[in-house]
Amino acid sequence: VIAGSGYMAPSVVNPFYEALGLYDLGSSQAVQEFCSQLNVTPHQREIMEAYGKAIHDLAVKIGEKMAESLGIMDADFEEWPCQFRINKYNFTPEAVGSLGVQLHTDSGFLTILQDDENVGGLEVMDNAGSFVSVPPFHGTLLANLGDIAQVWSNGRFCNVKHRVQCKEATTRFSIATFMLGPRKGNVEAPVEAVDHDHPRLYQPFIYDDYRKLRVSKKMPTGEALELLRLV
Repeated sequence: VIAGSGYMAPSVVNPFYEALGLYDLGSSQAVQEFCSQLNVTPHQREIMEAYGKAIHDLAVKIGEKMAESLGIMDADFEEWPCQFRINKYNFTPEAVGSLGVQLHTDSGFLTILQDDENVGGLEVMDNAGSFVSVPPFHGTLLANLGDIAQVWSNGRFCNVKHRVQCKEATTRFSIATFMLGPRKGNVEAPVEAVDHDHPRLYQPFIYDDYRKLRVSKKMPTGEALELLRLV
């Protein structure tokens, strides 16, 4: 099973959380296989295909705009895999006040989140180390940056530490799409992002190797980047 695909059961670290994932949302074949495994209806399959294409295209477009803000006009994110995940939080009365998901950064480049529009709980950490609530807002998507964005931008973009807090005893759902890293080749800052005043901060690496490093070192909040820092 590819990391990020299939069913993710509740764990000791996140006992109220479970998820169902698809590794490559941009692959029509992968979406078809995912739908077939779930035995969805033809209408549900159409919705899944349309949603997958729209979100994948949006992630690519956001990546391009981010690159353009750095003066990089030819960045191509089309082949970067996008992982799709349906998140479910089973909050009981005893869970109120505890964490649904521990504090972490996302390991990839960009996350697009369709959050629960009725149940809050998402919190992000600001530069002072305080948590700021992100209340649900109808009809919106939330975007945040992960570790790969920090490396790729040579430190100009910052990863976002966040968590989910249990606010009430209910079931909470969200849908996340993670643009991960290059399908082939290294994660590294483009030459346009490196100059005399901005030396390369991180050594090149393979995305999947970095993901495994985070897990093996138990570094969920981006600390593993320091192991790859050059300056």
